[in-house]
Amino acid sequence: MNLLLHQTPASYDDWKRDFDAHTETRMNAGLTLLQLWRDLDGSGVTALFQVNDRKKAQDWLDRETQTGGPLDARFMRTA
Repeated sequence: MNLLLHQTPASYDDWKRDFDAHTETRMNAGLTLLQLWRDLDGSGVTALFQVNDRKKAQDWLDRETQTGGPLDARFMRTA
């Protein structure tokens, strides 16, 4: 299972520093970063994660939504 996550931070540089600083937190939530994309125009970012534990990942996502602003997130599986 995968998690596709998109958000548009006010500052990409600030967001990236914070994102990198919380790698261990995401790993503890059962998430492995597979790919990270940055919008060509603007500060939007999209991340693709492998999900190892759906409940832990959902709990992490709920916390991120409360503290990190709006996120567009979808749990997906290969068709």
